[in-house]
Amino acid sequence: MSPDDPTQAGPSLSIVALDDDDDFRQYIRQVLEADGHAVRCAATPEAFYAACEESLPDLVLLDIKMGRHSGEEVLAEVRKRWPKLGVIVVTGYPSLDSMRLTFKQDVFDYLAKPFSTDELRRCLAQAASTLGLGQRPLDRLRASLGRQIRVSRTEKGWTLRDLSEASGVSVSQLSSIERGAHLPSLESLVGIAQALGQRPGEWLTGSGF
Repeated sequence: MSPDDPTQAGPSLSIVALDDDDDFRQYIRQVLEADGHAVRCAATPEAFYAACEESLPDLVLLDIKMGRHSGEEVLAEVRKRWPKLGVIVVTGYPSLDSMRLTFKQDVFDYLAKPFSTDELRRCLAQAASTLGLGQRPLDRLRASLGRQIRVSRTEKGWTLRDLSEASGVSVSQLSSIERGAHLPSLESLVGIAQALGQRPGEWLTGSGF
């Protein structure tokens, strides 16, 4: 992985991969460990759940089409147990229906086999950036709060100026908060949440705090 390529560079992540193909598990482990990630591979849903229970990873690579095991059922179980866990679906049999189904269950991305190592690295780097993975707790909190505030504002169809006028927080401060550059003060967070009709506690919970 070239450190000069921003589409591929990313932090070291903890990853659990579930796939019934032994060759693919070996390939994934070899590629990702060479890139500095901590990788655990599972051949069955039971082994996969046990690995996640032992130590929850940053990301999951989930084969959606596995012989006698149902990847869709595993995904549904993941969402019950770990609603915020980042999931990247991997399959050798992509279809529009399966893509719609998985994205309804909050899957971050979808990789169709065979994919290149560059595609995998790009996907992991994007997940790390978007989901705030591989960061210190306060870095993750800044990124997550900024993202949730931006989503809530967008859903209302508001500009930054609209939110500024409703919350009393300056446009420049709001822009910085939404980018994840700065953590809002408690007073600012409450003002922003009230303006958007949201609960700041739910935002913190959604950030893993």
